[in-house]
Amino acid sequence: MNFKDYSELMRPEIESTMQEIIGAYLPSEYSELKQMLTYHMGWGGEGAGPKAQGKRIRPLLVLICAESAGGKWQQALPAAAAVELLHNFSLIHDDVQDEGAVRRGRPTVWTIWGEAQAINAGDLMFTLSNLAILKLGEVISPAKALESSRIFNETCVQLTKGQYLDMAYEKDQNLTLDAYWPMVGGKTAALLACCAELGALVGGLEGVQRSFYRQFAYNLGLAFQVWDDWLGVWGDAAIVGKSTDSDLVSGKKSLPILYGLGLKGKFYQRWNQGPIHSADVSELSDLLAKEGAQEYTQREADRLTGEALKAIEQIGEENAASRVLRELSSLLLNRKN
Repeated sequence: MNFKDYSELMRPEIESTMQEIIGAYLPSEYSELKQMLTYHMGWGGEGAGPKAQGKRIRPLLVLICAESAGGKWQQALPAAAAVELLHNFSLIHDDVQDEGAVRRGRPTVWTIWGEAQAINAGDLMFTLSNLAILKLGEVISPAKALESSRIFNETCVQLTKGQYLDMAYEKDQNLTLDAYWPMVGGKTAALLACCAELGALVGGLEGVQRSFYRQFAYNLGLAFQVWDDWLGVWGDAAIVGKSTDSDLVSGKKSLPILYGLGLKGKFYQRWNQGPIHSADVSELSDLLAKEGAQEYTQREADRLTGEALKAIEQIGEENAASRVLRELSSLLLNRKN
């Protein structure tokens, strides 16, 4: 089986589990609130469907790691639902904070229902994610379920810290490349590391063996974000599903931008002349590429993917699921959106 096979097998169960959790807490009198959540999840509204749902990489990672570790992936479904609900909570809030108007090719929740209701919907999604992780107690031992909840909630802290840095960095004009890694470690890599560790825990692993899964996914998460930064400057907006202008226009300190600022060349000079508008984006992205930022960002993504694969080599006897983890690394690095 390859990743596509696993995805086709597992995704219906992931969707069903999340829908059951949302439905259990939103009776008919809250139909509009439920509509906000189901719209964002890609289950309803104009343009609903697989593209609007996203790739569901995080819950799939939980389930594949559980099977790779020797467990039954079905037992890890509550954890898979929890991490995807948590991820989507962060996206709803990110769109408000970044004033993002498009997500997965559709208008964002706040542009339809307003900022206040979008924040409320995101808060609910966060709470439902915590209720989902508690359901692990129905399929694994109480001690392991409690440990899973600890891992999950510590990850929530890391996510919030990473988002804080992401927003704070927009106003800081003296950042170096070193400042980038704590931000993306919290904002992106921490959740992927959580996914792999939860899967390995449900699969029955402890100690060092479980830590290899975490190391794999943490480095994969860093590589994922680095490549996302590449797409945020040089990706095709029609494929990415959101504007590629936003990183430059918003002043986001992504990896290629920090690299270009550190050179103190033409890009640095233009950056410090004042606000960047959409009309300036093409010129600035070309400047970054000429100064080596595009190539540097690609190299970093390759390096971090290599680190992730080293961790996979240490997890023990190879099986079909662990081979799919290798495949996933390649898919994430070579994606176009």
